[in-house]
Amino acid sequence: MGNYLGFKMKRQATLFMCVLSFGFVLGQVSYTIPEEMPKGSLIGNIAHDLGLQIKRLKEGKARIFTRNSDEYIELDKERGVLLVKERIDREVLCKQTTPCALHFQIILENPMEFYSITVQITDINDNSPTFEKNKIDFKISESAVIGAKFALERAADLDVGINDLKSYALKPTENFVLKLNNNPDGNKNVEMVLQKPLDREKQQQINLVLTATDGGVPQMSGTMLIVITVLDANDNSPVFTQQIYKATVTENSPIATVVATVKATDADEGTNSKITYSIRNTLDDVRKTFKINQENGQVTLIGNTDFEDSRSYEIHLLAMDEGGLTDSCKLIVEVQDTNDNIPEIQIMSKSTVISEDAIINTVVTMISIADKDSEKNGNVKCYIDENMPFILKSSASNFYSLVTDSELDRESNSVYNITVTCCDEGVPSLSSSVTLTLQISDVNDNTPVFEKNSYETYVVENNTPGLSIFTIKATDADWNQNARVSYILEDSSVNGVPVSSYVSVSADSGVIHAVRSFDYEQIKDFQFRVKAQDGGSPPLSINVTVKLLIQDQNDNPPQILYPVQTGGAMVAEMVPRSADVGYLVTKVVAVDVDSGQNAWLSYKLQKVTDRALFEVGLQNGEIRTIRQVTDKDAVKQRLTVIVEDNGQPSRSATVIVNVAVADSFPEVLSEFTDFSHDKEYNENLTFYLVLALAVVSFLFITCLVVIISVKIYRWRQSRILYHSSLPVIPYYPPRYSDTLGSGTLPHVYNYEVCRTTDSRKSDRKFGGADNQNVLVMDPACKETMRRIQIEKSILDEPDSPLEQKPPNNDWRFTQGQRPGPSGPHMPYGTHIRWTPKNGTRATGGPEVAMGTGPWPQPPTEAEQLQALMAAANEVSEATATLGPGTMGLSTRYSPQFTLQHVPDYRQNVYIPGSTATLTSNPQQQQATAQQATQQALPPPQASAQAEPPKAAQTPASKKKSTKKEKK
Repeated sequence: MGNYLGFKMKRQATLFMCVLSFGFVLGQVSYTIPEEMPKGSLIGNIAHDLGLQIKRLKEGKARIFTRNSDEYIELDKERGVLLVKERIDREVLCKQTTPCALHFQIILENPMEFYSITVQITDINDNSPTFEKNKIDFKISESAVIGAKFALERAADLDVGINDLKSYALKPTENFVLKLNNNPDGNKNVEMVLQKPLDREKQQQINLVLTATDGGVPQMSGTMLIVITVLDANDNSPVFTQQIYKATVTENSPIATVVATVKATDADEGTNSKITYSIRNTLDDVRKTFKINQENGQVTLIGNTDFEDSRSYEIHLLAMDEGGLTDSCKLIVEVQDTNDNIPEIQIMSKSTVISEDAIINTVVTMISIADKDSEKNGNVKCYIDENMPFILKSSASNFYSLVTDSELDRESNSVYNITVTCCDEGVPSLSSSVTLTLQISDVNDNTPVFEKNSYETYVVENNTPGLSIFTIKATDADWNQNARVSYILEDSSVNGVPVSSYVSVSADSGVIHAVRSFDYEQIKDFQFRVKAQDGGSPPLSINVTVKLLIQDQNDNPPQILYPVQTGGAMVAEMVPRSADVGYLVTKVVAVDVDSGQNAWLSYKLQKVTDRALFEVGLQNGEIRTIRQVTDKDAVKQRLTVIVEDNGQPSRSATVIVNVAVADSFPEVLSEFTDFSHDKEYNENLTFYLVLALAVVSFLFITCLVVIISVKIYRWRQSRILYHSSLPVIPYYPPRYSDTLGSGTLPHVYNYEVCRTTDSRKSDRKFGGADNQNVLVMDPACKETMRRIQIEKSILDEPDSPLEQKPPNNDWRFTQGQRPGPSGPHMPYGTHIRWTPKNGTRATGGPEVAMGTGPWPQPPTEAEQLQALMAAANEVSEATATLGPGTMGLSTRYSPQFTLQHVPDYRQNVYIPGSTATLTSNPQQQQATAQQATQQALPPPQASAQAEPPKAAQTPASKKKSTKKEKK
């Protein structure tokens, strides 16, 4: 190592650059360094010499590729330099071969490039000359003549060049001198020549020292001891027939194969002529590969010969007789090559994944090919399978590049197994192959595709919100994220409402859910669009139209339009006992908002008082008599009509039709006063008891205040009438005839009476003739019919100053405007409406159509008395049947009223079964009222003291004033 420290290293770099057409660069750089450099020593700045940036080395993942397993050189990418990785011993690496060099490549990626690097290793004088033996013995006869030659063993020096063996020296030189003979190969044969006769008697043994010296600096040497034993005379040396022998051997020849035979002769006789053969080679593999028969000189193989390791062998042979005389020769053995090595394939750089949009001539893999054989046995050609979008191009000597030859499509083939096969030209040809697996990475080049161009699905109405309706499916031929399809509901509106409030779409599964419960009666179908979008960048999408049809469900029961059912009132139809078979009592009108069969309605009688008297039309709902009405038929007939639709399951609605079989109103009155009411109770009884107590207390105080106020008001009115000369009771004709003929009772006038059983004061409110023919009866009324008859008789007095004018034509209804079943089948129809005890007192119809016939003459006193007696009988009968409460009556019974007392209820009168709306004529009504008032009043001088209409409101006022006069 001290010799190495004194060595001055010289380095030389040579750069060759060449740009190829296959997408990468091939360059060559050569360095020269001495052997035995320590680890980490700088070899050269490869980045500078190649003209590369440090950044390129890092990003290109620069690395060293070498065919040998041992790596002596390493690349420092941070500095861009080559360093010594392992100690380099030139003698181990190259032996005697010169020049000695390391060959490797530097590989870069993105794009792929490689550079060839050659590092020549120069020899340093680190090995001294050595002899195979430290001691050698000679037996020389004392009779040896001057000039006799004795061959000596050559020294070996592993160094080369100037550091190789240069000279020999023999000491002492008293009897022998050293002679060097140059061979054609440059080696020297060392011989010891006798220059002075030996005298065994003087010196039986002579010790000499042979020194071998090299030419290095510093100079190194090796020695060998020569021991000479002086014998008696043997004056002839063996002689080889040839100085140089040549032979050939095929590599991998079997052991014991005879390579050559050498021959030497000796002129002596006897034991001095016996020759022994030996091999003189030292420090090489000759003795491990060859051996010579000591007796006959036959050279044979004892080891394997490999042309790739050594192409020739030089064997030095020695022939020695018994007297110690020797001769030497050389045997040169040439090794013949055979095709015994397959081509070696090494992957310099490869890509395992390539994008499907890679351009043509994109380098995929770089391959290095080597064959240790020579000539044709070492010529290699490579190829790949056909029908692949790749080709193999030769980029340099024994280098190939695998590049794309056409466009790639991952959807057609996502993986390629490419087999590269290399064959030499030997006989027989040897080959080797390697399989490359190449994955094709996906590019988002395919749009999602729906299974259908459009979808149509159904959902039954009244569905549960969140119900899964339908599933749409789209597929994408791409892979992984590019094939992940998401579903998006596009913005649109249905009847002005965003479609997202109707349906939603699952982004992952494509399941369409209902956001709300659909109603077929509101919406029957609608369309929306769903977008399928993949997860690529940029994403690709496609739209599809989905039509959702709502299927009808029988979810709506029939609705009864007529007769109208009120919460606390009962409607009754009046049928005269003279009605014939097929008489139209009324018509049940119902509708169903469903569609199709769900809206087909049928009418049936569910319960009926007398099933043999009435029937209902299955399709039209008309209730008619099926036989002649007799006197034995009950007055009150209750019919329960059920209306069913044709749905599955069917839905129904019921309506109760009350029919009064009678020719007059008094017959009806007694039957319909016995109406019972159901009571409803709440679970929280305490709350309602407290609430009822508070309401009763409030009503009591209110009623008390009202009663006191009414009494004071009536007292003041009676005082005014007492001092007034106006008549109190107006006159009304008892038999005014309705010329329209639309009434259902034999009486021809309508009036409204309200009575109470706990008060001596009564109110009467007269209404006009009502074409609705509705009679409202309140079972809570406690007034007796006796008072009705009394008041009627008073009003019918002939001296009544109030005389009613014929009604105005505007108060009449036409036949088509009348509610309920109309026409010639119901000339006498009358409606009776019952009001519960705690309900609001019903009044008569707002507009009473009066008759248009001539105004009758005032009745005589006999007629008035007869009417008075009849009214009294009716009152007595009604009093016995009515319960406590308030009763309101409205029928065309008597026109005993003045028009100014009739409230105007004519606005917006609705008639079931008709689209007509009745409105009043306020101006004409007011004019008529004023005219009636002027006719009923006395001369103007009495008008300032009292108001005639108010004085004539009730007979109670007259009775009160009469009592005061008596007092």
